Amino acid sequence: MKFLNQHVNPPRLLIFILFCFILLGTFLLKLPIATTHSISWIDALFTAASATTVTGLAVIDTGSSFTLFGEIVILFLIQVGGLGIMSFAVLFFILLGKKISFKERMLIQLALNQTTLGGVIRLVLHLFLFSLIVEGIAVILLAINWVPEFGWWNGIYVSIFHSVSAFNNAGFSIFTNNLMGYVSDPAVNLIISSLFIIGGIGFTVLLDIFQKRQWRNVSLHSKVMIVGTVLFNLFAVLLIFSLEYNNPNTLGNLSASGKILGAFFQGVSPRTAGFNSIDIGSMETSSILFMILLMFIGAGSGSTGGGIKLTTFFVIVLAVISFIKGRDDITVFRRTIDKAIIFRSLAIAMISTFIIFIALFLLNLTERDTPFLHLLFEVVSAFGTVGLSMGVTGSLTSLGKLIIIFVMFIGNIGPLTLAFSLTKNKIIKIKYKLPKEDLLTG
Repeated sequence: MKFLNQHVNPPRLLIFILFCFILLGTFLLKLPIATTHSISWIDALFTAASATTVTGLAVIDTGSSFTLFGEIVILFLIQVGGLGIMSFAVLFFILLGKKISFKERMLIQLALNQTTLGGVIRLVLHLFLFSLIVEGIAVILLAINWVPEFGWWNGIYVSIFHSVSAFNNAGFSIFTNNLMGYVSDPAVNLIISSLFIIGGIGFTVLLDIFQKRQWRNVSLHSKVMIVGTVLFNLFAVLLIFSLEYNNPNTLGNLSASGKILGAFFQGVSPRTAGFNSIDIGSMETSSILFMILLMFIGAGSGSTGGGIKLTTFFVIVLAVISFIKGRDDITVFRRTIDKAIIFRSLAIAMISTFIIFIALFLLNLTERDTPFLHLLFEVVSAFGTVGLSMGVTGSLTSLGKLIIIFVMFIGNIGPLTLAFSLTKNKIIKIKYKLPKEDLLTG
């Protein structure tokens, strides 16, 4: 694992490694044994990028276009992308008995979005063990539901595929209509949604809760993530339920329990996973706009989801509330948030908005026949590595697919990692201050 030296920029190396895995996946998916029919290089690249960045957008149907080998390649890319390429590298070299240097730990810290170097190797091992346990339990529970329907081996395979895809927030399904056929199935809805909610919260939060046990001892990040996830999910479910209740193309024709399950699943899915149990393209415009907001906010830091992250959004909201109240400090759960975190949150939000705007602008040039709202939904879904679509992914031009691939890539590595890869990533401390002067705003 001696691929780092003192002159290497860790963010650049992380981007390079991710890019290499996407290329590897592209070549594997282009092999004749990977597909049931010939696919283009751009479609192979798109599928590999979508799987590695755990997005879930698909230009071709996964279940009918890929053979068992191709689906296993996609599953491997999802697992690697969800848990982190560096996590797999750590596990591999630990098994070989190799020592991991300080600079290599720095790269792992960046990949896992941790604030300190301490315990990152132990965190990786716990992450793998936790993932295997959760995915294994989910496979057993899903198999109980799917083995009677598909048979013994096919039922187990379908359970494994969707368990890995859901826990890693990928949204890939080998069913042609995703999970729309199970909109009223409580077992599938609850198991799949539990997987991507757990994956979206982040392993560090779950480990923190497990170790601290008591709420008052849990870190501020964990408290914000837990409370924020519960509040957002409750509000999203209630809003989707009310907006789609009478829509005959989504929830309108379902039973009372089906409407509740459909609203629940589609309410908790947009911030993290790309699964859908109702037709996204048939949803009300108000629901689509709300889902775009959820996809932009995304999951938690250090999780398998994307977006600007829930904690980033909460910091910005708290900053606005503090400004309105005329307070200089931002406090939450009896803790003060450092101003550096506020600046970082604003930087993440602004860079993300800029990336989405540029991508949307370019897509409006390349996809002139596609409605604006459809393109906006597609871009934000790609940036949030969500994978939901209003049905335009497969009809994108080659240039449009490349734009979406780039957005998925940025959404996975994060806007700040991209920014730091272009700089020396050093904090410049100024020893003097220039005179202050007012600037008219607002």
